[in-house]
Amino acid sequence: ADIKQFIPFAEEACKYLSASPDPYHAVQNSATKLESNGYVQLSKRNPFTDTVQPGGKYYYTVNKTALVAFAVGPNYKAGNGFKIIGGHTDSPNLKVKPRSKKNGSGCVMLGVECYGGGMWHTWFDRDLGISGRVLVRSTNSDSGKETIEQKFLKIDDPIARVSTLCIHLQSADERRAFAVNKENHLSPILGTQQILENAVEEQLTGNIGGEEDQTKVKVEEEEKDFWKKEQEPLLLKLIASKLGIDVKDIADFELNLFDTQPAALGGIQSEFLYSGRLDNLATCFVSTEALIAHSNSECFETDGDVSMICLFDHEEVGSTSAQGAGSPLIAEAVGRVTTALSGGESNHDIRAACVRKSFFLSIDQAHAVHPNYAAKHESNHAPQMNKGVVIKSNANQRYTTNGITGFIVREIVRKAGITPMQEFCVRNDCPCGSTIGPIVASQTGIRTIDAGMPQLSMHSCREVMGIVDLTNGLDLFCAFFKHFRDIDDALEG
Repeated sequence: ADIKQFIPFAEEACKYLSASPDPYHAVQNSATKLESNGYVQLSKRNPFTDTVQPGGKYYYTVNKTALVAFAVGPNYKAGNGFKIIGGHTDSPNLKVKPRSKKNGSGCVMLGVECYGGGMWHTWFDRDLGISGRVLVRSTNSDSGKETIEQKFLKIDDPIARVSTLCIHLQSADERRAFAVNKENHLSPILGTQQILENAVEEQLTGNIGGEEDQTKVKVEEEEKDFWKKEQEPLLLKLIASKLGIDVKDIADFELNLFDTQPAALGGIQSEFLYSGRLDNLATCFVSTEALIAHSNSECFETDGDVSMICLFDHEEVGSTSAQGAGSPLIAEAVGRVTTALSGGESNHDIRAACVRKSFFLSIDQAHAVHPNYAAKHESNHAPQMNKGVVIKSNANQRYTTNGITGFIVREIVRKAGITPMQEFCVRNDCPCGSTIGPIVASQTGIRTIDAGMPQLSMHSCREVMGIVDLTNGLDLFCAFFKHFRDIDDALEG
């Protein structure tokens, strides 16, 4: 196939990736796309009964970092199954500590904490921006009561940098090892202390060397907020400027750093996608597109199941949170939607039948074989980029794939006539990673398979995958929504 036909979809993926430096923006961007295609937002605080109906399209978020979206087949009957694609919105990064103010050797720095298992040496000498969620105080115009609003922040300017130590100041052993002390070596530099202190004084007084009384009053106001005292004043000013608010209205924040270099196509034929956070925002992007495509297709009109995507947070740190795969999120989604479609009646027997008719595609990026390190892969299970989605297998249940779930997905591919699946099985002398599949399977009892689009440089600040595999993923997800029921019904037992 001509590589050019895959470029438009890959360019859309680049836009999504560049606009999604953190889970908040990833969920927001997916939700915006869903809403533009007729999906209605639900509130988790209100019953779904009388709202969720056959033929309807809905979504809701959890903590604004996890997303559940689903389309109810017009032919849905009580006890029918769920076809679910799962991924995760988080990626390894540097998160701003609760007390972010830090300085050393004449430099103003930022206190950060390592999130997940990042390849931290790749974060050195990168132009870093800051993004995340900011809690903002405001006053309700009707009641006069204080309210707390959640605003999302994305500062694309390269305001921070983690610099390497020059080669001349390193011993031979240090150069060979390039060992990173995560506490001492990863603090980004925001600026030089003298210049920033002058800017802070100007911020407080309106001019450098202004009246002391005015400075004292403003400093005393700031000290009433013990949280704000521990934050870099010019960072607060920049946040306020970006959000169009006053510094005094900033109540708290959850921020992380990101590489400001946008996602881009690369390779001699533009056959690669270079970006941060491909693990696992590539899945978030493609699964959202697939759900929309299915719910807008002719085959949806005869669908009797619920087609769903669940994008979790905190996979990179074990999934044990209120919005991670270890939470009740999936079980609750299945239970609430099933109850709503049963007229509000909660029937354990109907729900159990529904679970037995359901299937979960656990999709997380897969390890493509690296041509410089080919010996790290078992030769018969060495997936390549641009060659198809990868089924992950592990007899020790680090992945959930078994004979039945593997057959179902391979049969879907065969029936749809799309690119065959590749296979990955780790070498016996190499450790095996894991993902959300085993967690969801053990929490819900839903049959599960682990799979993913292949990539290199996983957990690097900047990763790479083949653009053809974005389309391969889309084809697989659409085929899953279309063909799963027929194949599952034909399967004995």
